[in-house]
Amino acid sequence: IMLAWGTVLVIWATLIVASVDAKIYERCELAKKLEKAGLDGYRGYEIGDWLCMAHYESGFDTSFVDHNPDGSSEYGIFQLNSAWWCDNGVTPTQNLCHMDCHDLLNRHILDDIVCAKRVVNAPGSMRAWDSWTRHCSGHDLSEWLKGCEIYVKADPRKPES
Repeated sequence: IMLAWGTVLVIWATLIVASVDAKIYERCELAKKLEKAGLDGYRGYEIGDWLCMAHYESGFDTSFVDHNPDGSSEYGIFQLNSAWWCDNGVTPTQNLCHMDCHDLLNRHILDDIVCAKRVVNAPGSMRAWDSWTRHCSGHDLSEWLKGCEIYVKADPRKPES
């Protein structure tokens, strides 16, 4: 029985540590992080695209995990899939970002951003996220940056007014 309690204690301690290191970002705080990481204009997508997608994927919650009917799971603020982008130790994976899925669940999102850039470099681009296609693509995304003190680059796809 001591071994069982020891296992429970280790699991409990791991969950506490994981939840302490997680973060739900404020919209403008996340916008500044994404801009600093070079996502404004990356592959033709603006900060509004990334904010909109992350909002609908995770609610800006770095600890969010979603389980899919195919047995794969999606991790972190960008909901990166374990069948393609990371290794969760359970799902057969391509692990195209060469990382452990659980590393996507903490407040340190630079590794998430690096992996999300790989997603956008793949043939499906931002369409890899169904939520971006449904809620963000073709919409005016300027509202996502209201009050954030971020100076968005001019979109080369749109004529100056």
